[in-house]
Amino acid sequence: MDYIYIGKILGTIGLKGELKVRIDTDFIKERYKAGSVVYLLKDGDYLPFTIAHYRLYKNMLAVTFKDHEDINKVENLNGLAIYKSTKDIEPLKDGYYFHELVGLDVFVAGEKKGVVKKVEAGVANNYLRVENGDREVLVPFIDKFIISVDLDERRIDVIKLEGLL
Repeated sequence: MDYIYIGKILGTIGLKGELKVRIDTDFIKERYKAGSVVYLLKDGDYLPFTIAHYRLYKNMLAVTFKDHEDINKVENLNGLAIYKSTKDIEPLKDGYYFHELVGLDVFVAGEKKGVVKKVEAGVANNYLRVENGDREVLVPFIDKFIISVDLDERRIDVIKLEGLL
């Protein structure tokens, strides 16, 4: 099973098992919906937890897990990363999830130049971190630089720009 990172537990709130969660997804309602399952990565294992409730809390989320509505049951979860199974994620009607771009081959003028290792969010736009041999380069993920993205063929075609790749 594959997982995508959606947040991190930063601490507890009160005594009823609420957890402060850093938001690392644009799809809060879908990822943290009551009754949905998320996975906490602990000691290399993805442990399933069912969302009982969530709410916005000081630019974060306050999340409660089913059957863990007590501070004594959640104190040991502090610092753990939260993931969603990719099989539980609906495909986008238009566009791409970041995780779908990771691992795609990057081509310039028909020649393979590297592989997408990560997609990084920027202030003005997003960037593809492309591993090209012994170096990594950032390619702006905007129409001006990206010719096409083909998820079926597992490739991204990028314009030829001196010094880019």
